[in-house]
Amino acid sequence: MKRIGVLTSGGDAPGMNAAIRAVVRKGIYHELEVAGVYSGYQGLIEGKIEKLEAGDVGDIIQRGGTKLYSARCPEFKTSEGREKAVRNLKEHGIEGLVVIGGDGSYRGAMELTKLGIPCIGVPGTIDNDIPGTDYTLGFDTALNTVIEAIDKIRDTATSHERTFVVEVMGRDAGDLALWAGLAGGAESILIPEEPYQLDDMIARLEKGKKRGKKHSIIIVAEGVTDGNTLAREIADKAGVETRVSVLGHIQRGGSPTARDRVLGSLFGARAVEVLMAGGKGRAIGMRNHQVVDYDMTQAFTESHETDMSLYTLSKELSI
Repeated sequence: MKRIGVLTSGGDAPGMNAAIRAVVRKGIYHELEVAGVYSGYQGLIEGKIEKLEAGDVGDIIQRGGTKLYSARCPEFKTSEGREKAVRNLKEHGIEGLVVIGGDGSYRGAMELTKLGIPCIGVPGTIDNDIPGTDYTLGFDTALNTVIEAIDKIRDTATSHERTFVVEVMGRDAGDLALWAGLAGGAESILIPEEPYQLDDMIARLEKGKKRGKKHSIIIVAEGVTDGNTLAREIADKAGVETRVSVLGHIQRGGSPTARDRVLGSLFGARAVEVLMAGGKGRAIGMRNHQVVDYDMTQAFTESHETDMSLYTLSKELSI
């Protein structure tokens, strides 16, 4: 293998740039040429492919988002689109590809692998919902962004003696809400993995009021219900004044934490090693603090498992 490529796809996540940097410099260290594919699979179809030198990825490890950009690409879901992508890869002499992204990105990588382009997946999503790895790129940074927001919201909640509902990202997985709620001392946490009981939540609020608590923070993952609906339900049933903060895309941005920078570096470097060793259709991950590679199909044939012991602990500590 003499030339490899790297692209980012799906939602951006802090740490992607660290992974891009690692792929490029690890490849160059081993005397490979490395090409960057801009705008994900769309760029692959359009031939937006450029050779990257070591200096091209300098000064990006501390930046959020992705230097290579990302885009949705319905055309890639067609056989014609995928064949066009393969032709462009071959025209540029690319013999292997590192794909940084989430579930959808991995599916695209598997299709390319089937068409003869070995692909290695690197998990990049703030939702931390890729099966096979304990952590994904961007999760730690997003988590700290949410916690910082909760801390600031609590100041206002305390000053005005109000209940605040904070809506965070997490359509199908509740890791971000769960970890943020536990770290931020939330009174209640609503996640997709656990049906919520409004009466139980109200009872917790009433219990807090009886012991003199004058404010409360409730964290809800977007996949459960929207924050405004939940706030109205609480206000109607409990008779308490509520406010809502929907954090939205602020959770995806910002300079990556040290952890995400290190994970990006480890994941990117391992992806190059696996490609050089002849691997294809593999995904990189972290299990029990060890970097591993595994069959990429696990990412969409298995289910992500949220650590429900954290959910139990959060209820025990928010009495």
